[in-house]
Amino acid sequence: MWNEKLYDVAVALLKQLIATPSLSREEDGTAQVIGDFLTAMDIPHERHLNNIWVLNKHYNPAKRNILLNSHHDTVKPNPQYTRDPFSPDVEDGKLFGLGSNDAGGCLVSLIATFLHFYHRTDLSYNIILSATAEEEISGVNGVESILSRLPQIDFAIVGEPTQTQLAIAEKGLMVLDCTSTGKAGHAAREEGENALYKALPDLTWFRDYRFPKVSETLGPVKMSVTVINTSNKAHNVVPADCTFVVDVRATDQYTLEELLETISTHVGCEVKPRSMRMRPSFIPMEHPFVQAGLAAGKTTYGSPTTSDQALIPATSVKMGPGDSARSHTADEYIFLEEIRNGIDSYIRLLEMIQ
Repeated sequence: MWNEKLYDVAVALLKQLIATPSLSREEDGTAQVIGDFLTAMDIPHERHLNNIWVLNKHYNPAKRNILLNSHHDTVKPNPQYTRDPFSPDVEDGKLFGLGSNDAGGCLVSLIATFLHFYHRTDLSYNIILSATAEEEISGVNGVESILSRLPQIDFAIVGEPTQTQLAIAEKGLMVLDCTSTGKAGHAAREEGENALYKALPDLTWFRDYRFPKVSETLGPVKMSVTVINTSNKAHNVVPADCTFVVDVRATDQYTLEELLETISTHVGCEVKPRSMRMRPSFIPMEHPFVQAGLAAGKTTYGSPTTSDQALIPATSVKMGPGDSARSHTADEYIFLEEIRNGIDSYIRLLEMIQ
């Protein structure tokens, strides 16, 4: 049975994190809070930029490595906040504050879990804890920047608010910048080649095309045209270019390279991906951690939202206390009982795969 004092420690740390602004790329303060906390616990830690990581005390390089990862950066406060977003207030069993739900509750629950296992000598695996930056903007100075500094990861638990259920698959993201090129001319005469009209068949294709393979957990690949522009500033000039942005949500049925190849062969516009980093992920149902979760009464589902899971090149599951529906909302909160349940769930499932 885990020590109930871990819960008190976790809540106290979360209050400190809420009170310390940590917008993406500005997480120095919360990185310091986490580092100071570990130092006070007499746990040596490493830091690169605003990322903190630690290994269990009796780390053995011959054993497999399990990564416990969550982020300490936040989005900007929703403009509809009625509370001070940096005041960790408790009311009716709820802890309010920016980042309380996404993903502070997950982070401190994972930290408490790490503390539970830190001194153990009987583990069949090593435990690595990382508290990382820039998750909310998928930045390159977050978890991605420390992977080469960590031991090879065999399995990862990514702390995100899932009501402690198991997100066994996560959609990837590929953002495309598309350009249709025409020829400028005077709108009053039959001149030029309207790039907007040239773009129309491609816009229709993105709307109507369906990739044939559908994921059992994530459903179909989804493509959405979200932005459209021309460089025109005058009403009487036929536009010579039309640029538009396509949001592509990938599933485990295709690699990003396969999706890009199919798209490029079907459209006439120039297509440039902004990055190929945010890949879809999937963990088999027969994985021991998933089986432990099912035995403990957890449910499984596919997540449509991206996280650091997309950047960790290892089998992983997304799981944590809190509710994704509260993320980025005004007057964000997490139930204190959810933190207790989060710690209990993490510890119980890790014990079950010993």
